[in-house]
Amino acid sequence: MPARSRSSSLSRASQSLISLAESLSSCGSRLEALWWQQILGQALIKALSSRQGHPVESALDYLLDERSAAYEILVEQAEAHSEAITLSHQDQTYEAQLISAPILAWTRYQLPTGQLNTDQRQQLADLLSTTVLAPGATHYLIPELVRFDQLPQSFRDTRTWVTALAQHALGARREAPDTRQAEIPEDLLADAYFLMALVVVPQGQPLFQWQALPADDAASRASVTAQWAEGCTRIVDPLFTGCLMEYLPPEAFYNSTRQADQAIRPLTLKAAVTWLQTAAHLPGQDLRAAIVACGEQAIEEYRIGFCTRLSNDVIYGCVWPALSPEESAPDQGADGQVDTWDTLAALLCEAGIQDVRRLPGLQALEFCEDCGTPFFPNMLGEMQHPELPEEIDPEPVQFH
Repeated sequence: MPARSRSSSLSRASQSLISLAESLSSCGSRLEALWWQQILGQALIKALSSRQGHPVESALDYLLDERSAAYEILVEQAEAHSEAITLSHQDQTYEAQLISAPILAWTRYQLPTGQLNTDQRQQLADLLSTTVLAPGATHYLIPELVRFDQLPQSFRDTRTWVTALAQHALGARREAPDTRQAEIPEDLLADAYFLMALVVVPQGQPLFQWQALPADDAASRASVTAQWAEGCTRIVDPLFTGCLMEYLPPEAFYNSTRQADQAIRPLTLKAAVTWLQTAAHLPGQDLRAAIVACGEQAIEEYRIGFCTRLSNDVIYGCVWPALSPEESAPDQGADGQVDTWDTLAALLCEAGIQDVRRLPGLQALEFCEDCGTPFFPNMLGEMQHPELPEEIDPEPVQFH
């Protein structure tokens, strides 16, 4: 569809956001940039408060398709205005920020639900106050560990949730809003859990402890990160017996979810290979792996298919999402960039699989029409539905 006709099919709010983001991306001075940023912020707040459609997501889809430089600007501004708000309570102006601390877990057993009891919630709330947040910060800790599928699914959902949480944290709302209900797959071997909190401070005051220290005091942030991980290990580890754990530091909501997206990928791959070697009793020398890039126009994900040494039938598969423009580029490895192919091969080799094959070309994103399972490549480059041998029980052992 031509750009003009596609643009005219968008709502007025989406067209306004596109125009403002493009103006901000092309301005040539700091003062002009601040002016456009303020106008764009006002338009975003209005759009995020609308109940009509999803104008922000529609504008982003358009800018992404047009490969516009304004795309990253609109993403950044949409995140900033949905995960943080300014509000008034009892003649005082406050700033509220949604933060989360990812907890990564992987196992060869079945992952636990990670339900926190009252004592654990209180201990984590105290840990957040004493090690991370600035003096004077008020916070409300979500009383459960949240999984990816329970996170807000749109910028508008995030801002609505943040507003309700901030009102509850300040005492202006009696009940805290519930987290999103979602069905969590029971066969996951690796996943991210999020400890989430809404932090409120008087306008202009710092959120985090390290903000009150000199800007070049990098050790202060590293110290906070270490104390946080040490405290979480003591409080949360007992819930995850049989799991290997990694605790990422509390960060702004969208930044922390990106970090979790990045960090969970190698753990998912390691967990898959470990499970094949233990549950399927297939040592590394009896396993082979094929890697292929998949997507419509650019690389959207890499799919790794596992076969045995004696057969080209795919018995298991793992998806590695491409999370950056660099990872989506077909000519990776140029100009000193990290090569995803080499990263995957190194992880598989480290896990004990020596026969790793890189397949050329870009495959379509194929899924099973009956069950929705992705198709994975075999050693010959054929995309197949993964099928475990009949003698192998596909369900992870329940340890908890």
